[in-house]
Amino acid sequence: MQSEKEIVLESGARLPKVGLGVWKIDQAVAPTVVCDAIEIGYRHFDCACDYGNEPQVGQGLRDAISRGVCRREELWLTSKLWNTYHREEHVRLACERSLADLQVDYLDLYMIHFPIATEFVSPETRYPPGWVEDPNSGDPSMSSVRVPIEETWRAMERLVEGGLVRHIGVCNFGTSLLRDLLNYAEVRPAVLQVELHPYLAQDRLLRFCQEQQIAVTGFSPLGAPSYIPIGMADECESILNDPLVSGIAAAHARTAAQVVLRWGIQRGTAIVPKTSQTQRLRENLDLFDFELTDDEMVGINGLNRGRRFNDPGEFCEKAFGTYFPIFD
Repeated sequence: MQSEKEIVLESGARLPKVGLGVWKIDQAVAPTVVCDAIEIGYRHFDCACDYGNEPQVGQGLRDAISRGVCRREELWLTSKLWNTYHREEHVRLACERSLADLQVDYLDLYMIHFPIATEFVSPETRYPPGWVEDPNSGDPSMSSVRVPIEETWRAMERLVEGGLVRHIGVCNFGTSLLRDLLNYAEVRPAVLQVELHPYLAQDRLLRFCQEQQIAVTGFSPLGAPSYIPIGMADECESILNDPLVSGIAAAHARTAAQVVLRWGIQRGTAIVPKTSQTQRLRENLDLFDFELTDDEMVGINGLNRGRRFNDPGEFCEKAFGTYFPIFD
């Protein structure tokens, strides 16, 4: 039976609708933030090799478990395969490193982070490997390699067979890549994670996933705020300043952020907002004692402008001199 606070996957597993995204959470505070989040009530943590803080997240998890705040089996832990590990022989290596860093025996979900394969970088050389082959070069650039997604997926399936992960999924895929994947997948993708917020609603992609019984998690569910400090969005693009959202927030005596996050879960998706602040941790989880009206949902749906903030087709060229579109 579907719960308001969980998405029941095709396997019967339950994915908490609100998780903590750990992207950009500083290593120095990550153990405390994660442990505090568990005490507040979080049970879903969205991690990745590329975030560079899995050892610290793992320490926070271990602290909470050792203190009896929760048991491992009560948590949903997601991690992601980085671009440099797409070859068949590197997938298990990458997964085992995340398991060791997070101090767990299995992942609930392991995902292909981007449909981008780049040159292998040994963990002994550099970890996390990042986007470019040689970051110390005077002119760093990405070095792509020819690895079919099917090759990577077969290796991901073997992780399930070997008990290292319970479910596998993909991030930043559109319907065309998903359709192709479903043609050969022996273990179907359980979850798709993509950027989702009112300025990038992705209605058709969401509908397709619902029809295919693929759960959807929205990253950056508040849109611009995560990207403004790193120059990938302007302050004027923040959904939190939108007059419609502000009006709805006032009507419910909630914050604008809570309204936007509630819109996300009310559409049937999971969300993984990030924060290091205790008050925001509580606020982002406090979404289940109010509901947006049909008219309010329609109004927020109408804000869609197709604005994508996390787009390799833009930031890879600006940062690494490599044009790498994946959404066009």
